Amino acid sequence: MNEAKDIARKVAQVQDLLTEKFRVKQLPLPKMVARVGRRLPRGMQARAAVLSDAERLAGHPKLARQLDQRSVGQAHTELVAYLQGIDVADRRKGQILGVAGVIVFNLLIIVVAFVAWLWWRGYL
Repeated sequence: MNEAKDIARKVAQVQDLLTEKFRVKQLPLPKMVARVGRRLPRGMQARAAVLSDAERLAGHPKLARQLDQRSVGQAHTELVAYLQGIDVADRRKGQILGVAGVIVFNLLIIVVAFVAWLWWRGYL
């Protein structure tokens, strides 16, 4: 029973970090990972799957004996370390700069096309 509470605590910590870093509302862990999608690397998605499977098995007394506490603990540690390393402000700044770069590139293409059209028509 103590192991089930420990696993529930680990899952709750991961859910809180997902909510904090990716602004996903509190749902069961597999749904939260699905909503985060590609923003979470495959390896971290696999570690989250280990945690959610452990949570599912921990609720059943006979199946709880099948859990490998070492792999669950390692998956939790690696997932928490990855999520704590995410800088939300830097991600947001990167997204804004990416959109600004696309806009500037498109404007540059339009200006070059307009100047080429002016030259072709003989106005320059």
